[in-house]
Amino acid sequence: MSRWFHISLYFIYLDIKISLSSNLDRFHNRRHSVKPFQERLMSLSQGQFLPEDLMSEIKSRFHQVDHDHAGQKRLYFDNAGGAFRLKSVLERLAELDAIPDNIERVHTVARRLQDVQARGEADFRCLLNAKGGSIHAAQTASSVMFDMVRAVAENVAGTNMVTTVLEHPSAFDAMSLYAQRSGRELRVAQSNPRTGGIDVDAIVQLIDQDTCLLNVICASNISGAKLDLEEIVRRTRAIKPDLYILVDAVQHAPHGLIDLQRTPVDGINIAPYKIFGVRGSGMAWLSDRAAVLPHHKLQGKNADAWGLGSGTPWQFAAMTEIVSYVCWLGGKFTDSRDRRDLFASGMTRIELHERALLSRLLEGSGSVEGLRHIPKVKVHLDHPDLSKRDLIVMIDLGGLDCSEAVLEYERRGVVVYQRTAASIYSKRMLDSFGLGGGVRISPLHVHTPEDIDVFLRVTAEMADALA
Repeated sequence: MSRWFHISLYFIYLDIKISLSSNLDRFHNRRHSVKPFQERLMSLSQGQFLPEDLMSEIKSRFHQVDHDHAGQKRLYFDNAGGAFRLKSVLERLAELDAIPDNIERVHTVARRLQDVQARGEADFRCLLNAKGGSIHAAQTASSVMFDMVRAVAENVAGTNMVTTVLEHPSAFDAMSLYAQRSGRELRVAQSNPRTGGIDVDAIVQLIDQDTCLLNVICASNISGAKLDLEEIVRRTRAIKPDLYILVDAVQHAPHGLIDLQRTPVDGINIAPYKIFGVRGSGMAWLSDRAAVLPHHKLQGKNADAWGLGSGTPWQFAAMTEIVSYVCWLGGKFTDSRDRRDLFASGMTRIELHERALLSRLLEGSGSVEGLRHIPKVKVHLDHPDLSKRDLIVMIDLGGLDCSEAVLEYERRGVVVYQRTAASIYSKRMLDSFGLGGGVRISPLHVHTPEDIDVFLRVTAEMADALA
């Protein structure tokens, strides 16, 4: 071979090396520039599946993903009603609840329990990206919502209170109760049947200088539609800068990232069991000004204390395990060691995976048709922009009564649930959409594309069997 041929090969080699180095540098910087990279990722309209080998690890960290407690194989697609439990959460609950020591004592074990609670509180703030404020832990998310509404309604001046028709009864009924008790007008923003959500304008037009409280949900547990909380906060506070805002994040918390630095509200609640934890726990965060509003508390406690009675350490340990799991997942995609960065990375990947599952559920794959294309199946409140949806879908199956359809699904090894106007948890929302009911499907990021395909095949079989 000629000398010039070898020289040409050398320059080709240098060009490839420089190109690879440049790409690796960009990738390295992208892994370290967490927020810009997440924003680019979230622009993926159809989502992005988690790697197959990682999905095996994820499933292994949860109880009863592919079978019930008796070992019976099944698909559990009712995570908007129940939810999968992390094994580590149950282990910590058993460990800590077996300890007889009172957390308010001064000896060694009590101090360790205090450390558990302090870390759990810090991790709850990490989950929310919250600074300061107070944490209110109780038995349910519903009870903490009633407590927060009461504190604002009884102590903040104004002639009206604003909420939406899509609120969970714990928020809507609390607003109704305290509006009635205080003689205030309750203004209710109506839904958009086309999008399945609430338009920002529908809320903003109800706010004025005499509004003492706005209570709004992050995402509908009927349609999965996400509300534009950042825009809602910005525009309502432009009308009344000192407006108190409370948020119900129970449904949305397992599906997407919450960031109170972008949405500075006064109170927000979650149900830990919905986000991989256990029942018997509800948690809320309150802003500095909301935390000191008069509320039920022992007189000797600080003005911002919301806990009544001795603390329950396992509630806070469960929060730490939840956040640690999401951080573990996030660590697969970023080199950052900042806990909030890790959590944000993990939730971003969860949201992208679930968006990809939602796309497959609606459109199918090469081997199976999606819900939008199966004859006799109607997708209620469908929306083309999947970035505006959590992983919830409601369908009608050829006019088959939704309760009968749910039982038929179970006979075929699939657990879903019906939402009907006969239920206090659904009637107001369904009426606003002009619907009588439907079958609600709510998988979780723990599921795989293959799980979705199994569900779609079962649904197609059921549709074919209809007369």
